[in-house]
Amino acid sequence: MTLAQQIITIAMVVLATVITRFLPFIVFPSGKPTPKYVQYLGKVLPAAVFGLLVIYCLKSVDVTAWSYGLPELISIAVVAGLHLWKRQMLLSIAGGTVCYMLLVQFVFC
Repeated sequence: MTLAQQIITIAMVVLATVITRFLPFIVFPSGKPTPKYVQYLGKVLPAAVFGLLVIYCLKSVDVTAWSYGLPELISIAVVAGLHLWKRQMLLSIAGGTVCYMLLVQFVFC
């Protein structure tokens, strides 16, 4: 990249960051109530995103080959168990990830 291209790239990144940081405060000022559709999206999108992540993570699991999807199944159970027990999303995700990595590195290698 030339120097001019580097400067333009950095300027675009800075501009995009500033716009994404300040636009919600401009569109939804603090004095006005939050629109109903934004409240609705705030309620349904987290579950939809996690549903997509689960499907994405499990799309390539082959239940006919060795390990038969057991590391994934065990890790899902760990995530569900941790979430039911502690109700902490980050703990559940981290626990399931650590469980899966340990299983595929040491048990089902």
